[in-house]
Amino acid sequence: MQAFRIIVDNRERNLDILQSLSEFGIDLSFAQLPVGDYIVSDRICIERKTVSDFENSIIDNRLFDQLGRLKESFEKPILIIEGYEGDYRLGSNVIMGTVLKLYLDYNVQVINSISAEETAVILSKFAEREQGEDSREPRVMGLKKAHTTYQWQAMMLSSVPGIGPRLAHELLRHFKTIRNIAATDVETLMKVDGVGRKKAEAIYKVINSEFEDEG
Repeated sequence: MQAFRIIVDNRERNLDILQSLSEFGIDLSFAQLPVGDYIVSDRICIERKTVSDFENSIIDNRLFDQLGRLKESFEKPILIIEGYEGDYRLGSNVIMGTVLKLYLDYNVQVINSISAEETAVILSKFAEREQGEDSREPRVMGLKKAHTTYQWQAMMLSSVPGIGPRLAHELLRHFKTIRNIAATDVETLMKVDGVGRKKAEAIYKVINSEFEDEG
């Protein structure tokens, strides 16, 4: 089965989206992106905003600058607006006029999502379509990856079966260091929210089992 990949801006802090993508089997890599939040192919980059973020970026005039740079960098720029229709504070004429301007003047496709989980589904479907059917791999030209210590720690833990980004965050918040996680026992692991006995035993086994050469 083909593994699909998404490049995520390393300032993205929505753990629900990252956790869901990880559970879908998406391979996540992180970089400090000059535009957008998620790159799913060489031509599609997606900016994600909550309804509140979207409205604030209209009010302070950041929106068209952000998405103008997105349009200049990618053939198919996309904006996902996350939230419910009833969450809007600005008038419907302002919202509709902004969406039309983005589409007609900036070639930005706007997609609505009601939750972080639905956003993750949309992202995964884009990756599947672009990388599976069209073999278009995500890439950022000339960009040096910049990981924080926390991101390296979270990525290391997320490589352990049963640990996604959200659980990696909880483990690090509880134990402070990877060394402490490795030194603990099953019962103590189970004190972390979201870790039952079965998962705790699996984590303990992977971290503490002796190496066996499979070659």
